[in-house]
Amino acid sequence: MKLRKTLLATAMAIPFALTTSQVALADYSKHPKAQEVILELAKSEEFTVDELMAVFKSAAKQDRILSLMSKPAEKVKPWYEYRNIFISDRRVNQGVQFWNENADALKAASEKTGVPAKMIVAIIGVETSYGRITGSHRVIDALSTLAFEYPRRSEFFTKELKAYLKLTKEQGVDPLSLKGSYAGAMGYGQFMPSSYQAYAVDGDGDGKIDIWNNPTDAIHSVANYFKQHKWQAGESVMAGVTLFDDADESMVDNTVKPSADLFAWARIGFEGQGPEPGDTKAALLRYDQKDGPEYKFGFHNFYVITRYNRSRMYARAAWELANLIEEKHTP
Repeated sequence: MKLRKTLLATAMAIPFALTTSQVALADYSKHPKAQEVILELAKSEEFTVDELMAVFKSAAKQDRILSLMSKPAEKVKPWYEYRNIFISDRRVNQGVQFWNENADALKAASEKTGVPAKMIVAIIGVETSYGRITGSHRVIDALSTLAFEYPRRSEFFTKELKAYLKLTKEQGVDPLSLKGSYAGAMGYGQFMPSSYQAYAVDGDGDGKIDIWNNPTDAIHSVANYFKQHKWQAGESVMAGVTLFDDADESMVDNTVKPSADLFAWARIGFEGQGPEPGDTKAALLRYDQKDGPEYKFGFHNFYVITRYNRSRMYARAAWELANLIEEKHTP
């Protein structure tokens, strides 16, 4: 009760009859939803009301972020156009360079988790061009804006905001100092705060988990993310598909989770081109090329890639980039 009275007294300057949108000020310490977050976190005794009030007083609403989140989704590009966004000679060459510069960390992370080095490198390449583009928005601004001003996903971003404040406390980092994407994703691998809490690891043993400036921590964290999502070392990711004349293309729904084994797919006209045994489960995926549709089988490890980003396009781009980097990399 004393905590609540202290918090309410601090915020008396704002009449609580106002709506959330009316009090969406740069000073978020006066926002009712921010006060709920402050009250909840202060109950844990990890934080004081005063320090949280100071953080939210410095948090700023970002209209640009709301614009980016609220505009209609862009038309999905066909695969042959989407691929070019992430796969280029430059990104491959930079991937080889990143591998060479971080060879020891990549080897250690791969041996520990079973996730191939090329996959770790490709994810970091797709996400941030190997740490070159990690986001320019203050994370506190992005998460506060989306938690308090974006009703459609307010619950999700409020959870991420709480997770962010907790992780900065745990790591001894100023919550006003870290930058990331407009959605609050952070570091080389673009982890959301909850992903940081669940999967980020101290790769070099220095007692801190720095995915913003320490590529070793970032590499081990990406590898751990895949391990915790049950990447299977040595197993296939994708395979080509041959269509029989009687193949029923209406059966393709682009569901990324393997739903039937290769024997079953063959019975309805889709035959795998790889060495995988017939009882291997696979998802049947369609990709649009310039000259028509192309079909692929995605196996369990393909599904694991989609746990990082749920797009089947993203997963294929990351896997193809990984293979191109590996082809050009010389140990």
